[in-house]
Amino acid sequence: MAGRASLPCQGPRNARLAGRDGDAADIAYACVWLAPHGLLAGCPNLKAVINLGAGVDHLLADPALPRVPLARVAHPDLAARVTEYVALHVLMHHRRQRRYDAQQRERFWRAHDQPAAGEVSVGVMGLGAVGGHAADTLMRLGFKVAGWSRSPKSLPGVDTFHGKAGLDAFLARTEILVCLLPRTPDTEGLLNLMLFRKLERDGAAGGAFLINAGRGQLQVDA
Repeated sequence: MAGRASLPCQGPRNARLAGRDGDAADIAYACVWLAPHGLLAGCPNLKAVINLGAGVDHLLADPALPRVPLARVAHPDLAARVTEYVALHVLMHHRRQRRYDAQQRERFWRAHDQPAAGEVSVGVMGLGAVGGHAADTLMRLGFKVAGWSRSPKSLPGVDTFHGKAGLDAFLARTEILVCLLPRTPDTEGLLNLMLFRKLERDGAAGGAFLINAGRGQLQVDA
């Protein structure tokens, strides 16, 4: 099960890189990122796996993954970088930047309405370590922010929804949709035409917009 794990500290440990000399039976803890499938099955005395990133879909797809605790690393730097990306694209839609860029290429000028951030509704799907950070940042920029997650979450200043029962209400008040969900059997293909049709389209943002900063498999490109 992926999640937050507290591993006992028993003093200094020997470390080695995968594929180097040594007995795989000596390995107690594996720190991995995109480990080749089957690699961890060769460590018979493994006690835990630490995934060096927030996304564990590659690990969970390994049919030979040992049944040991699985922890994931959500470093503050990762949350900050993803939040920067999200804020950049939310602001580009909010400030009509793509329209102005297109006009610049065509060498003409036309001003467009610039609503205040407080008039624009942004929705963040996924309120984990990264999604929660992004939602908080967008709220501090002045946007009307809502968040949706599989299970109940609470964030100061953010309207929160959860589960299938709360999804439609979340989408109906969202003009700019930010997706930060992991890839799971339940989320694969979630971003589809049926979902997009439920977004708010007559708000201050001037339409509905998607910023998918999660896995590509969540999105049905067709």
